[in-house]
Amino acid sequence: MTTFDFGNGPVPAHQHPNGGGWVADTAHVADGAYVGTNARVYGDAEVSDNAQIYGDAQVFDNAKVFGNALVSGNAVVYGNARVYGDAWVSGNAVVSGYDVVSE
Repeated sequence: MTTFDFGNGPVPAHQHPNGGGWVADTAHVADGAYVGTNARVYGDAEVSDNAQIYGDAQVFDNAKVFGNALVSGNAVVYGNARVYGDAWVSGNAVVSGYDVVSE
């Protein structure tokens, strides 16, 4: 079994075939989505459709990123947050709680 430490000790994980970023086995990332080499998706997070996670961005907890949304840089999306449509979250942005970002 392959594991990766997302910050709280190693958990079962794999590298996403589209981009090579680490995804916890508890999270769901669609085949058409992109998770870049340094990006991380863990917890019960979902990344679907054509969404893209780049740079050192992290998506975790119960967050969902979908549609054509882009999360990049050092951005963090967590809690029950939603990022979707054509929205971009970048830089050092934090989207958390029940926040919704859409375009």
